[in-house]
Amino acid sequence: MSTHARPLADWLSEASDDDLRRLLTARRVRPDVAWQDFFDAAEALLDPASLSKVLPSLTAAEAKSLMNAASGVGAGIQQESLTALALLRADGTPYPPVAAALAGRPVPDVPTGQPIAGPSSETASAHAAERAFTTVAVLADLLLVARENPFSLLTGGGVNAGEKRQLGEAGVPVEIVDTLVSIALESGLAVAADRRLRSSQSAEAWLRSSAVERWSVLATAFRDALPRGVRSPDGGWIPPQSWRGAHPWDPAWTERARVLHEAARLLGLIAEDGSEPEWAVGLRSGGAADPRTLVRLLPAEVDRIFLQNDLTAIAPGPLEPALDVRLRTIAARESAAQASSYRFTAESVAHAFVAGETEQSILDFLGSLSLTGIPQPLGYLIAQTAQRHGLVRVFTDEETGRTRIESTDSHLIQAMAVDQSLRPLALALHVGSLTTRVGRETVYWALTDARYPATLVGADGALLVRERHPAAPAALPDLDALDLTPLITRLRSHQGPDADAAWLDRELEAAVRAKSVLQVTVGMPDGSTRELLLEATGMGGGRLRGRDRAADVERTLPVKSILAATIVAP
Repeated sequence: MSTHARPLADWLSEASDDDLRRLLTARRVRPDVAWQDFFDAAEALLDPASLSKVLPSLTAAEAKSLMNAASGVGAGIQQESLTALALLRADGTPYPPVAAALAGRPVPDVPTGQPIAGPSSETASAHAAERAFTTVAVLADLLLVARENPFSLLTGGGVNAGEKRQLGEAGVPVEIVDTLVSIALESGLAVAADRRLRSSQSAEAWLRSSAVERWSVLATAFRDALPRGVRSPDGGWIPPQSWRGAHPWDPAWTERARVLHEAARLLGLIAEDGSEPEWAVGLRSGGAADPRTLVRLLPAEVDRIFLQNDLTAIAPGPLEPALDVRLRTIAARESAAQASSYRFTAESVAHAFVAGETEQSILDFLGSLSLTGIPQPLGYLIAQTAQRHGLVRVFTDEETGRTRIESTDSHLIQAMAVDQSLRPLALALHVGSLTTRVGRETVYWALTDARYPATLVGADGALLVRERHPAAPAALPDLDALDLTPLITRLRSHQGPDADAAWLDRELEAAVRAKSVLQVTVGMPDGSTRELLLEATGMGGGRLRGRDRAADVERTLPVKSILAATIVAP
């Protein structure tokens, strides 16, 4: 047990609940931690492992002030924040375990107050706007891919090479994939769980928003998620050229700062020459996003397309996002530019039926978009696909509990029975149908992957619409959102009036466990005191046992008679 924990325990017990909540949040303490009282909390907060986690989070100014305090210069204006982090005592000196953790660390340079770069020129602003528009569109592509097929993440959070190749084939520039993933996660549009990246429920509404609304969500979320070191007092950010030195003791900060700078550039918050576009000023100053100047530089969105006889569709400009998302459930996009092209195939139309579309809803939707009507070949394709859709019905047999596959086309039943790709389902012929012990949803998606016109049917015979990868709920709340009230209440409940006695008991128990030598001050019946040097051997029944080093005899002392105890040596 550290004797240095006692002053911190006293400070914690006197702090307000709000101060404790801010401290525990900043030190990343979980609500379910097994602390029983403020002595436990003080010891844990001064533990080397805990200190090794908090020191890298310090800003350059805080780190330098802490080093100054350790050398006797004083912490200066950062003293209050460092005290609130339980790194400095009330007198401005670091706790000894903190001073030990600082040994060997370099004194950081605090970034100078460099001014914000000047406003962007017309040309630089135009390029930044184009880049922001492209980033928003490409991120939407990434989320649509993740919605259909969540992709794997590496241990460090990056996307593996195989997944990047697939994203590249889908039109996402490989070199910015990791930065886009970072933006998506920080804005809550994607969720990383079990090392898989999936689109979130909030992404569904974002995907159907206009380009300007999409950008506002991303830019605001980026600003709000910036680390403390790059945040300005007004809630915005410090000059980007100072970001690199913001967290000098964090070994991962150099790469983190690079990703942040790249994200700001992709979002059009920083121009290529380092200048600041007009629409970034409000966000940088801590205000709301004001994209009015950005809107003037973005291409106008369109709400009409040309449907052609070769089963393609041409959008003469950026299609409104809500229309684009729905169209891409019916047709595969072939190219993305100012004018995008889409191609209708039997598989793409079948995908629309799986997603809940009907023949009539598709025709109504395309008819409302098309400037050229619905070409005959496309009408035939939709009608033929609609006729095939539902030929194979997948449901759960109520009598046997097994999954049953039925079809009015016996040839399809025979084909599925011998299809090697379906062998893992262990399909068995039964009275003109197929049965399996595998769950109906797994069977349904296996048949869909094998390009059979399958539909999922409920107990009432109604067709069921299923999403293969349902949108994930919001990410798990971070520690800032966790309820620390029960922990604080538990610590308060063990806060007795006799803190000295409680602390002495803990010190004596720790000394017995470590077989330490104690310098004990004992109160005598006549009011005098006596100093004993004891090798602690046991404690119980309110008594401390130990060998008196001076007299070489065993002594048993009532704990209530011990006025003070100091560890001399192990």
